[in-house]
Amino acid sequence: MSTTFVKEMRSSGNGLLVRISVIAAIGGLLFGYDTGVISGALLFIKSDLNANTFEQQAIVAVLLLGAMFGALISAYIADKLSRKWTKVISGSVYVIGALGCAFSVNAEMLIGFRFLLGLSVGTASFVAPLYISEVSPPRVRGGLVSFNQLAITTGILVAYIVNFALKGVTDEWRWMLGVAAIPGAVLAVGMLTVPHTPRWLAMQGREDEARDVLEDLRENDDDTDVDDELKDIEEENEREKKTRFGELFTGRLRPMLLVGLVLAIAQQFVGVNTVIYYAPTILSDTGLGNAAALAQTVAVGVTNVVFTIIAVLLLDRLGRRVLLITGTIGLLVALVVLGIYFSSTTLQDSYGWVALAGLLLFIASFAVGLGPVFWLMISEIFPIGMRSKAMAICTIANWGANFLVAQTFLSLSNAISREGVFFLYAALAVLSIAFFSWKVPETKGKPLEEIQQEVA
Repeated sequence: MSTTFVKEMRSSGNGLLVRISVIAAIGGLLFGYDTGVISGALLFIKSDLNANTFEQQAIVAVLLLGAMFGALISAYIADKLSRKWTKVISGSVYVIGALGCAFSVNAEMLIGFRFLLGLSVGTASFVAPLYISEVSPPRVRGGLVSFNQLAITTGILVAYIVNFALKGVTDEWRWMLGVAAIPGAVLAVGMLTVPHTPRWLAMQGREDEARDVLEDLRENDDDTDVDDELKDIEEENEREKKTRFGELFTGRLRPMLLVGLVLAIAQQFVGVNTVIYYAPTILSDTGLGNAAALAQTVAVGVTNVVFTIIAVLLLDRLGRRVLLITGTIGLLVALVVLGIYFSSTTLQDSYGWVALAGLLLFIASFAVGLGPVFWLMISEIFPIGMRSKAMAICTIANWGANFLVAQTFLSLSNAISREGVFFLYAALAVLSIAFFSWKVPETKGKPLEEIQQEVA
């Protein structure tokens, strides 16, 4: 890790802060594993369950539909039951869903349990960064919240490795999907060992408990005054008690919501989960067999993890904007490369490595930019009284865009060609870069309350 990040972590307190951030980020691991595992399992499911094109898309996309509902209901649960207990429930539901998928006897049953998994994944996807942001001091918040994105990419890599390792096993896809029950159980049990966030405790009027948690989290941190931090939290709570939900759409909070929603939709409309969900399918279309396609997909997963680690180290050093814009430019280049590759018979016949290179550039660019920055920024820009609801809205938009992309990729490929889809995503990347340059603020090292004043 970079010297700067390590020094900041050492000065931020004890190992409790890192430990609870890692446990909370297991929610991202669930998201990542399920995202990655279906890409390989689908190669076998379509023949074993005789799934047609629509059913294949539905098996992938129904999880995203479930995730939208999960994000919606968890906005209420996170405020009422706490961030902690919401994640305990999420992990428990995930275990049931994973085992149900493994024992499915037809495509319809598999689709149903994939929807249940989606409820869990949608919940975990926004509560994890919410929880971590509320326990983190500003100067290391970027790195800690990005543990969640690191967990997502690690889950994807683990899924790719599991897919490759199990490719020759009897009922391979059932094992691939069933293994997911393990991280689900780890999340549910692990969250029982962590404290509530001080911000949530303060919202409930439990100031003494909030102070105790802050003192534990800021132990040996000479740069933080617990009394001042708690006072800031309480003052923000009082202000937000006067804030109506409708102000997210019409009042001073609308600019924050606009930034959050555009980040949410752009993250998916550049086609990232086309690459994650269908990477083996894309690579097999270059002439590779299933085994070789799964093997090269592991390289995509490794790249994802490596560049996410780079992002974790740089977010609190270089800032959010520079990584966001630079990463999205890289995505644009990769999409153009993939579009040119699939439009050229010569390249497809003799230069199959170009497709792999395009996928690797794409995933590396996403991992340092839109991947972590979206989840980090929606945990930073909203005021505490509206944070869970606003994050839920952005998360629902993210999953909705994800659903639309996943549900239409194969159909769009048939309608406008594979290269046409990549050029379409490239055009959307250009629009995203323009918006990010114009509207997205820098939030590095700033208290949450100051960020909210600047964006508004």
